[in-house]
Amino acid sequence: MICTIERKSRDLIQAPEHMVRKPDIPLPPYFNLDPERASTRLGDPVDTARFAKAAAFAARGRDDLAKRGYAPDGRKRLRKFSTWEICRYLIPVAPAHLRRVLNKYPDLPQGEGAGNARWFTLEDVLKLRDHFAEEGVSTKEYRPYRPEGLPAKVVAVANFKGGVGKTSTAAHLAMSAALDGYKVLVIDLDSQGSMTSIMGGQVADEWQTVFPLLAKDYATQLVAENRVREAAGDAPYPLDETLTEALNVSLRDVVQKTHWPNIDLVGAQLNLYWAEFQIPVWRMALRSWPLWDALTSALDQGGALEDYDIILLDTPPALGYLTINALAAADILLVPLGASFLEFDSTGRFFDMLYSTFASIEDGENAGRKRAGLPEMKFEWDAVRALITRFDASQQTDMANVIQAYFGDMMNAYRQEYTAMVGQAGESVSGIYEADYRNYNRETYTRGREAFDRTYAEFKELLIGAWWRDEKMMKEAQNGKA
Repeated sequence: MICTIERKSRDLIQAPEHMVRKPDIPLPPYFNLDPERASTRLGDPVDTARFAKAAAFAARGRDDLAKRGYAPDGRKRLRKFSTWEICRYLIPVAPAHLRRVLNKYPDLPQGEGAGNARWFTLEDVLKLRDHFAEEGVSTKEYRPYRPEGLPAKVVAVANFKGGVGKTSTAAHLAMSAALDGYKVLVIDLDSQGSMTSIMGGQVADEWQTVFPLLAKDYATQLVAENRVREAAGDAPYPLDETLTEALNVSLRDVVQKTHWPNIDLVGAQLNLYWAEFQIPVWRMALRSWPLWDALTSALDQGGALEDYDIILLDTPPALGYLTINALAAADILLVPLGASFLEFDSTGRFFDMLYSTFASIEDGENAGRKRAGLPEMKFEWDAVRALITRFDASQQTDMANVIQAYFGDMMNAYRQEYTAMVGQAGESVSGIYEADYRNYNRETYTRGREAFDRTYAEFKELLIGAWWRDEKMMKEAQNGKA
């Protein structure tokens, strides 16, 4: 028996190669597909009405998902902040001293709860800030730096590649600044309205977006041009119903409150995209209209530069007319990108297009100004910084170092890490600052928060540095006049 088995084994080993059974290697899934069976999976041809049906389903789903963080009455509400959070992140005061101050000044907000477990609204926190600013230690920063007599700083977050974290970065900077004590206006210029969803905004149509403000600027220029034409005996340009109505709209008409007491919003919705088609039509009708200045004029004439400390502009992923307006209005430009070749390449092309676009505007305008003997115009920004978002140090460090080397001083030093907390907050259409730390372990919360705290720290350094430089120049100008 043993000899038989050994003989069979030996014969198998010595068998010709074509007789030995080889293991089957599965073919890739794109081989041996049956065309007839494939045709059965197509369904009926898709007409345009099917898009409407898909959009309706998506709208229903979007509303359901966006309202995950809403209260039962259908409104978004900001959570309360604990004594630990206030003393750890918001006001530089020890918990024991805060409790002594609350006992001494019963008129101050006392929070909910008792003893060490007290919870305060952000309105309460802002009042406590004011108290400590008046009564606290003079060497501590209870209120953030903002020179008197200077306008708000306008910050645009832009890149024409989608998915790089523009809206997330803009939203968290707005929330960081609000927690820091600044008053913030967020303007959503992206017709997708993602920022509007995060901030809990409700926008019925384009008349509750920046569209009427842009239309008003054009209509105002048209009215001025008509005065000149009438004086010369020429027929005036007509004002249609849209332009006539826009003349009566102010910035405050389109600003809405949010669930953050010191963040206001100008929201966006799909119809805002029509501005990209309408603006060039207006420009062709009135070549003298500086279309890039429309948003700047709206902010100035609407009082936003005095009413707010920071104005944050969230732009669409394209270098269209809305983005051009945002960049022209901005004092600081932030350009988010991921640490990948494609996003680095795209961002480089974005900078190239910025140069081409604004240099061509300068050349065109200055040619006419020279002929008229007027001073030349020049676009300038206090600071421009590219910042790496969704960073994974275990896989992207080399690429991030390459990007840092090429962009040099136009690059943020800190790389914004992607953490589990950031992902979970995004799923609930909220910011990490809106997440209750009790839902995480302390390390997860600290890491998640640090990802944006450090981004805000670098941004704030740009902000206060620009203000300080402006204040210095203002004083020098005043001393020169004296």
